[in-house]
Amino acid sequence: MTLPTGIAPWAPDTLARWNGTPTYIADEALKSTVSVAIALGRPLLVKGEPGTGKTLLARAIAEGLGLEMLTWHIKSTTRAQDGLYLYDTVARLNDARFGDRDVRDIAQYIKLGPLGEAFDRAGKDERVVLLIDEIDKADLEFPNDLLHELDAMRFRIAETGREVVAHLRPIVIITSNAEKELPDAFLRRCVFHYIDFPSEELLTRICRVHHPDIDDKLLTAALRQFIKIRTLAELRKRPSTSELIDWLAGLRLSGIDPEKLEQTVPFAGVLLKQEKDTQRLARTDLSRIGNRR
Repeated sequence: MTLPTGIAPWAPDTLARWNGTPTYIADEALKSTVSVAIALGRPLLVKGEPGTGKTLLARAIAEGLGLEMLTWHIKSTTRAQDGLYLYDTVARLNDARFGDRDVRDIAQYIKLGPLGEAFDRAGKDERVVLLIDEIDKADLEFPNDLLHELDAMRFRIAETGREVVAHLRPIVIITSNAEKELPDAFLRRCVFHYIDFPSEELLTRICRVHHPDIDDKLLTAALRQFIKIRTLAELRKRPSTSELIDWLAGLRLSGIDPEKLEQTVPFAGVLLKQEKDTQRLARTDLSRIGNRR
């Protein structure tokens, strides 16, 4: 693959550089995909169930590589232009009427957005990690507009004539909850990874990172019930890893006997957030369900 002219890729040893962090436990497939995306200079598009760590991944990459992270939270009204810069015309008008600043200096009313700041820093040979969170919330045209900006790696501020040019590629992590289909042209330029729900072994490791002193029997019993709950048919929203971690905190604070977890699911509202799901659980005898994922 040929990188765009004038844009430097990551160092050639990148494939061995990101291995997760002490607080973000990643499987080998995710570690490899992250490293390949960085080495190729391509955005990494991440999908997966809510609560599987898509957003936290960007923070872990920044931490693991010793870089700063910028975040761009996408909304239904977000435009690609918003990520580059905003011109505060209201502040300039107020200053013209009531202030004492020189309103002829338009640059003071220009604020770079997350993408613009990432490009600006890259123009000064400072690489950052840019998280573009929940891209599927935006308008259907947004991904293609964003694609243009990411390909160009430069933009011009029309109001001042300043051109911002990135000499290094920021590490771009894009998350999606699959609310909308993304355009094929956009997908072709991304490296894709779907974060599978963790295996029981990986779940255990993740839980021990967040609860290092948890009783072994409590963790085993809680995981057994949690996995059974996720197998229930017709759940509108299956509990996630983040909800499991919160549930364990509640169990520990309550001092519950691990053996009681075989007959009951205390604090079910920490795991299940839909009324029909809690009713489904109340009608189910989990002891009759085999221990499977």
